[in-house]
Amino acid sequence: MSLLSKLWNGFLLGFGYLLSPLSWWNDLVFNLPIAYGFAWVVTWGHRQWLVPGVILGYWLSNLVGILMMQWGARAALQGDRPRNLKQELLWGLGSATVYSGAIAALAYGHWLPLPEGLLP
Repeated sequence: MSLLSKLWNGFLLGFGYLLSPLSWWNDLVFNLPIAYGFAWVVTWGHRQWLVPGVILGYWLSNLVGILMMQWGARAALQGDRPRNLKQELLWGLGSATVYSGAIAALAYGHWLPLPEGLLP
């Protein structure tokens, strides 16, 4: 494996970790601003959809983080061995969905403290 390939895989693993649910402490720094920006762009002119857009953006940022971590780690550890892309995508989709759903439920149940006026 070339140096450039190792650096790329390290970048995928590191940045994916920052976006993934494994770095729950980083949500306020990375995931929530990304999710809010995503929702702001997607719901332009339809502000009643802002909260669902934030939830969708949060889920997508977690999904991208998990997939980046998986791809970086697999490439670094397995090298040129064949990969099962379908299994990797399903695992990433499932874990991001479960985590994001749990956070959304905590927020809607008011068990997770959020800034005043963010949720109805």
